[in-house]
Amino acid sequence: MFRPNRLLTLLLAGAMVQAGAYAQCPPPDQTRSDLLELRQGGFVIEDDALRDRVAIGLLACTGDPDPAIRDGVVYEGLAAWLRGRRLSGDAVMTLRSALVEQLQTADDVEGFRKPFAALVLSEVARSDRVEPLFSRGQREELVETAAVYLGGVSDYRGFSESGGWRHGVAHGADLVLQLVLNPNIDAAQTLRLLEAVATQVAPPGEVFYIYGEPGRLARAVFHAQRRGDLAAADWAEWLSGIADPGPLGAWNAAWSTQAGLARRHNTLAFLQALYLAAASAGDPQGDALASQVLAALERVSG
Repeated sequence: MFRPNRLLTLLLAGAMVQAGAYAQCPPPDQTRSDLLELRQGGFVIEDDALRDRVAIGLLACTGDPDPAIRDGVVYEGLAAWLRGRRLSGDAVMTLRSALVEQLQTADDVEGFRKPFAALVLSEVARSDRVEPLFSRGQREELVETAAVYLGGVSDYRGFSESGGWRHGVAHGADLVLQLVLNPNIDAAQTLRLLEAVATQVAPPGEVFYIYGEPGRLARAVFHAQRRGDLAAADWAEWLSGIADPGPLGAWNAAWSTQAGLARRHNTLAFLQALYLAAASAGDPQGDALASQVLAALERVSG
């Protein structure tokens, strides 16, 4: 069973994560069965201090190859505690720092740690959105970390039956979403995040998105537009960049190469998802975006 009396061990695990030495998973003197039992019990830990320590200790498992631990325990548990406001402000601050460090510096040979660090960090960012906790500088660091991470994703694996999800682009988009929903970021920061999104709408090479990435990117962009802090001209310029054929020179050249077909496929999928969201908003702001996106769609598909 999950052993709540091992506070010192879990505290040590949390300290190791904070220091950047990614502690063993599961934490010392715990077993994988202990962690799975925690999930089966609904992540109930009555002691507040212990819950904080366990939450920090779980960060050692963001890169675990077992989706039952990585997704089922780490993400689901931390999301449940964060959304239920069951962690202290100090614990949330520690999670922010440790997850930023994982995204910035962690080795990720198997490709699990950084995508799941981004996904958990999206929940941490959501907590700051719902109840502001971070300083302006800490929020700026989050924005820049999100932009650099998303813009730098080059592992486009999504789901495998053996390892579960990696989904780096989608998880990066989830982090961007929570940041653009936060009224405490400014227009310049919104533009920085949109720049990162633009790099992944149609990545170079023969990458065909098949795991819902265009929809996740479009959701973040839709909510960035809903902020209303960027002018129509800003959106026209950004969408013009998305609709540009880039190295193809012209969109009719897409039909002759796999890379060209991938660029066209991914760009259309993104614009279609964004158009649907905008057209369904049912208000003048959504209608204005839908009109601009439609023009971009016609440019790509015409």
